[in-house]
Amino acid sequence: MDLQGKTFIVTGGGSGLGAGAARVFAEAGAHVAIFDVNESAGRQVAEEINGHFVRTDVTDSDDVKNAVAAVATAAGSLHGVIHCAGVGSAAKVLGKNGPHPLDQFARVIQVNVIGTFNVICWVAAAVRDTEPNADGERGVIVTTASVAAFEGQIGQAAYAASKGGVVSMTLPVARELAPYGIRVISVAPGIFDTPMLGQLPAEARSSLGAQVPFPPRLGQPREYGMLARHIVENPMLNGEVIRLDGAIRMAPR
Repeated sequence: MDLQGKTFIVTGGGSGLGAGAARVFAEAGAHVAIFDVNESAGRQVAEEINGHFVRTDVTDSDDVKNAVAAVATAAGSLHGVIHCAGVGSAAKVLGKNGPHPLDQFARVIQVNVIGTFNVICWVAAAVRDTEPNADGERGVIVTTASVAAFEGQIGQAAYAASKGGVVSMTLPVARELAPYGIRVISVAPGIFDTPMLGQLPAEARSSLGAQVPFPPRLGQPREYGMLARHIVENPMLNGEVIRLDGAIRMAPR
């Protein structure tokens, strides 16, 4: 699918991987609508790329339904989503203060798994009404997993479980949406230079980057956007989880 003139939603587009994808898609000629709970950050990126911002909580069904409908109506059609909205978590099953807080675990699942599914449902419903191209393709849904889904570290039980959920839903959703000409692919990034890592000291960030076999550095959000663009442009990519990690395999801690 050629991105020129197409309309894509980028969730979590106000920062990190989402902002990287939004910029790459805009440069390729796509109309980008940014969904984010951070209004100031989302508006800033939207203005930078001449896009559109809608404050959206991905865990709220009505919120996502209305936001997707507004974008599809304004653009006349919707061709997909790059879903980057998510949260991290770090807590041991048995920590110094006792067992892992259940509400913390539930929050990560709510945002990363249920939020992803919520976005998939409403975007798929809108893309289904889009006119197919010559190959019968209507749109593309790209979700964001993590290498933690495969090599979760100590303290990542909630996060790894949530990203494992994203991985596991990829194939069945791709199979279901295939008759509508909608492809579904998940990207599993390794260690990327996002606001989450931005809170660490420079020395710690350099140490993390050095663990990557090649290139020995943190991944850049733009590189995530480059892969998302290729996924949209390559019609044979479907139902797959693609690691984007510089060949890193995470150690237990």
